[in-house]
Amino acid sequence: MKLPGKTIERLSEYRRTLLGCLSEKKNYIFSHELAARQHITAVQVRRDLMLIGYTSVHRKGYDIKELIEKIGTIIDSETSLNVAVIGIGNLGRAVAGYFKGKRSKLSLVASFDNDPQKVNKVISGVKCYPKEEMEKIIRDFDIKIAILTVPADIAKEISEEAVRCGIRGILNFTTVPLNVPSWVYLEEYDMITSIEKVAYFVKENTI
Repeated sequence: MKLPGKTIERLSEYRRTLLGCLSEKKNYIFSHELAARQHITAVQVRRDLMLIGYTSVHRKGYDIKELIEKIGTIIDSETSLNVAVIGIGNLGRAVAGYFKGKRSKLSLVASFDNDPQKVNKVISGVKCYPKEEMEKIIRDFDIKIAILTVPADIAKEISEEAVRCGIRGILNFTTVPLNVPSWVYLEEYDMITSIEKVAYFVKENTI
């Protein structure tokens, strides 16, 4: 069964929280505890875990290690997927530095830029290649996912080129909404919209 995107988001968040629990030497967790850490309801947690076929048989709650492994079988690929950052400016550097090494099944293997000061250098732990070599590098490294952090005025052009080169999933950090073919999964994150949303509720709560 193909799970909804929001469910996948929550499963990823559950795993991150559960990994934090392990670091706290915690071995079991109840649904209401996990829900409180995620700021959602225990009903939602139980519903999500039932969707992936996981229920607790322990009076102590969910076995944390077991649940982490179960979530991994759902959202991780059997083999590692290779990722590239396109546009290694300030945002690209930050994303690459944060992302690299966070997940064993997702490997950041390359970045691309057209700035000669960056090309052929290791930046934020990953080698930067010239944009002209994108097709070759994507093919050679079997890169399937692109994180797009280029200037807005070239976002459409670069995304189309990435798709032609074989990219099957794009995380778009630019402010330009993209159109991609049906076989490419697109996730768009607009930081301006997010901060304006936060600002709106701050405004409403202080009136």
